[in-house]
Amino acid sequence: MTKKRHWFFDAVKYQVRAGTVPEYANGRVIRTHSHPWHQLVYASRGVMTVRTPDGAWVVPPHRGVWVPAHTRHSIQMSGAVSMRTLYLVPRLGASIPNRCRVVGISPLVRELILRIVEVDSLSLRNPAHARLVSVLLDHLHPMELRAFHLPLPRDARAKRIAALLQELPCDARSLEELSSVAGASKRTIERLFSLETGLGFGKWRQQLRLGHALRLLAAGDAVTNVALDVGYESTSAFISAFRMSFGQTPGQYFRAP
Repeated sequence: MTKKRHWFFDAVKYQVRAGTVPEYANGRVIRTHSHPWHQLVYASRGVMTVRTPDGAWVVPPHRGVWVPAHTRHSIQMSGAVSMRTLYLVPRLGASIPNRCRVVGISPLVRELILRIVEVDSLSLRNPAHARLVSVLLDHLHPMELRAFHLPLPRDARAKRIAALLQELPCDARSLEELSSVAGASKRTIERLFSLETGLGFGKWRQQLRLGHALRLLAAGDAVTNVALDVGYESTSAFISAFRMSFGQTPGQYFRAP
C-alpha cells in the first residue's frame, strides 16, 4: 500500500471517507483494483457495471452497489455517470452481506450520501458524524432483484459459452449449437449453468441481454436499436421482457426520479 493510500484509509483518524472524482464520461473504465475498506458507489445519472471474479452487477440510475472490503473489481461507465463514493471501515458493514450487492437508494439515503460527501471525512468520535453513519447504515437495504446480477460459471466449458455471449449478446445460436462449440452436450451445459450460477441457461442469457440493454440505453441508443443489438426479434418482445424484469418500460425506467 502506498503512503498516500495508507493515509486515506487511516481507521484511527476517520471511519468513513468520501471519494473525490464525481463525474465520468461514457465508456470510462476504472481498472481492476480493491480497497481495504467497504465501498458504497452511487450514481444519480448513467449506468455502472461492476465486475468481480464472481460476476457482474449492472447498477442503473438511482441505485448503488455495495463492494465489500478487499473485493477485486472494475467499474465501467455507460452514459455520462454522476458518481458519489463512500468508503467505510469493515466493522461498519457487519449487517450487510459480505458480497457485492445492488442497494436501493431512497431519497433519504441519497441526501445522506450527499451530506457525507460534503463533509468528506467522518469520525465516530464526533457525535454528529456518528449519527449520520448510524442512519445511513439503518437505511441501506440490499435489493433482491436478480436482474441486476449476472453470475458467472466456473467450469471451462460453460465459461467459454458465457464469454461468447458476453462478447456478442445478440448471438442467436441455440444452446445445442453453442454446446458443440464448447465441447459438451446440451444437457451438460444446462446442468453447469444451473449448478454454478443458480440460473437456468435461458434465464442467464436473458439477464445478460437486459444488462447489456441497460448500458446501451444509458449511452443514448434508441429502444428499437437496443432490442436488435441484444438479440430480440422485435421491439415489443424486448419491452415486454424489460417490463417483466424491472417493472417499467425502458422509457419509464430512465425517466424515473
